[in-house]
Amino acid sequence: MGVLGTHMKTTIDIADALLTEAKRVAAEEHTTLRALVERGLRETLAEKKPRTPFKLKDMSVDGGGLTEEWQRATWDEKLEIIYGDRA
Repeated sequence: MGVLGTHMKTTIDIADALLTEAKRVAAEEHTTLRALVERGLRETLAEKKPRTPFKLKDMSVDGGGLTEEWQRATWDEKLEIIYGDRA
């Protein structure tokens, strides 16, 4: 049976101020407190689902590595070549 196809009654303790605010929001949205609580739980649980980690696509090209100029250049020289007067 799917999660959305069954219902279970339960009791939860909620701070009075939070319950009052939730009832107000539910009334403004023309929905039930139950629907509001379920939506909040779904959103919270969705945030916790593991996401596929980002993997940077390999965009390297075949070649012989750094040119001789770049191999010999100091860090300051490389910055000057890259950024020119903006360094």
